[in-house]
Amino acid sequence: MAKYPVKQPLKNLTDSLSKQMSQIDADLKSRAHTYNNIKGNLQSLERKTVGSLLTRTLADIVNKEDFVLNSEYLITLLVVVPKTSYNAWQKTYESLSDMVVPRSTKLIAEDTEGGLFTVTLFRKVIDDFKYKARENKFMVREFYFNEKELQSEKDEIIKLAADKKQQYGPLLRWLKVNFSEAFIAWIHIKALRVFVESVLRYGLPVNFQAVILHPYKKSMKRLRDVLNALFRHLDEAAAANMKDVSRKHQNNATCSSCVVSAGSM
Repeated sequence: MAKYPVKQPLKNLTDSLSKQMSQIDADLKSRAHTYNNIKGNLQSLERKTVGSLLTRTLADIVNKEDFVLNSEYLITLLVVVPKTSYNAWQKTYESLSDMVVPRSTKLIAEDTEGGLFTVTLFRKVIDDFKYKARENKFMVREFYFNEKELQSEKDEIIKLAADKKQQYGPLLRWLKVNFSEAFIAWIHIKALRVFVESVLRYGLPVNFQAVILHPYKKSMKRLRDVLNALFRHLDEAAAANMKDVSRKHQNNATCSSCVVSAGSM
């Protein structure tokens, strides 16, 4: 009675309901947008941590100790080698180009298709080494170790995971509360519709009885057929379309009750 006073004009009540639903809808879009952005960014980063060694991020695989750093002449490359070619790699990597550091290769990661090997060589033969490696089906990853960037990537995943968890609880509680509010508003709209249509059908003074029928789900079609047969004479055009309406209601899980009104005889 406090929220929807019956003494208020119908227009005021419908305006109040419309304003409430518009506010809920706007809040939902804003909250969902924020949550989905965080979730999408996290999923994007997480997708990079799975998959082939040729494409996935290496932030959680490589360590500083795997690389020769801060050298003017030497550089460490990462090479993806098929599992069937491990022996060939070990036998040939030193001779793929001049100036490859002997015994510098090390296996640092594996997946179902192959392994990730390090190899150290002089900077000036990088292009030649890549070309020869590709000829032997060894794929050189375009990766250069940067500790700050790798740590930043790890921190971003941790931060997004924490933000997602922080947003999820309040969003879920808000949805539960506001679904209830939206459903209550929807039922009030149904009541207003019953009132208006009953007055239009039976006239003034207001004298009708509204009834809610809540059938079992499997009885819904039979109930609609019975109601259609009982009240067909009130609206032949509507009765003719009742089959189409019934199909739509069957596809709508929320339509589990039928509201009817009958004028007092």
